[in-house]
Amino acid sequence: MSKSGLLLGEEIAGVNQILPHKHQFAWDLFLKGVANNWSPSEINMGDDIDQWKNGSLSKDEKLLVKRCLGFFAGSESLVGNNLLLTVARWVTDPECRQYVLRQAYEESLHNWTVVTCCDSFGLKVSEVYEAYLNIPSIKAKDDFLMEIRNLVSYYIVCEGTFFFSGFAMLLALGRQNKLPGLSDQIRYTLRDESLHIQFGTYLINTLKEQYPSVWTKKFEEETVEHVKKAVELEIAYAHDVLPRGILGLNADMFVDYMQYIGNRRLEGIGIDFRFESDENPFPWLSEVVDTGAMTNFFERKVKDYQNSGVLDDDF
Repeated sequence: MSKSGLLLGEEIAGVNQILPHKHQFAWDLFLKGVANNWSPSEINMGDDIDQWKNGSLSKDEKLLVKRCLGFFAGSESLVGNNLLLTVARWVTDPECRQYVLRQAYEESLHNWTVVTCCDSFGLKVSEVYEAYLNIPSIKAKDDFLMEIRNLVSYYIVCEGTFFFSGFAMLLALGRQNKLPGLSDQIRYTLRDESLHIQFGTYLINTLKEQYPSVWTKKFEEETVEHVKKAVELEIAYAHDVLPRGILGLNADMFVDYMQYIGNRRLEGIGIDFRFESDENPFPWLSEVVDTGAMTNFFERKVKDYQNSGVLDDDF
């Protein structure tokens, strides 16, 4: 067990002695994650099924859903595997491990969301679970993640950058009263991911302090290049998902948005590089997922959660 407060240790199968606290921040994030507890099966998908089948959605809107679910299907699995096979092996601090256990559970929920939507809409496996093989813009993102596998790539690139354009696109549907159940699932997912990014940022910054020899100038430069590439891939993905522009969105808006997100992620881990654009074209995102406006699973009444400060305002 870790008694020194160091994040890394050799006792990978040791006892997780959480008290006395060494990393209170990680423990607090664990408690916030528990407060955001939810289940895809508890969200009513009835209206979504009707809209999908009765012609309420355009061909382009259905394409958007299938492309977003297609990327999430592969990437959520990659994130979960990375947590179990890499992060849990090397990060031996008890409080951080406690949060990793919670995050792994949440990744399983996000995978369940994809399954729920596939079952609800009658989607083909080839349209969703094989998208990482069949859709070039999705394959490029997944291949990139496999090439640069490390702590930074998963927390800053995958969860912190790649997921956010899909969140914006799917929540734009919900703003127009389309697929309200899917929109709720994405809002809960986004709240989870916001905590994941906070934890990953804390983890990276703490490792920089505890093991300064690892964070070399070369590694920092490589990280900048990885984020640059991630932004480039995400913009290409936006052009693929939004070939004609719908829902008040067009692919060009994601140039500004992804650069804005890239700046927030680099800023979070203390890197000075900034993209040219630093403007968020989707200010409504923070309002859509505001904790005070989340609706009850069953009655769709306003439901206040205990943790009103779960979300950051960097969407």
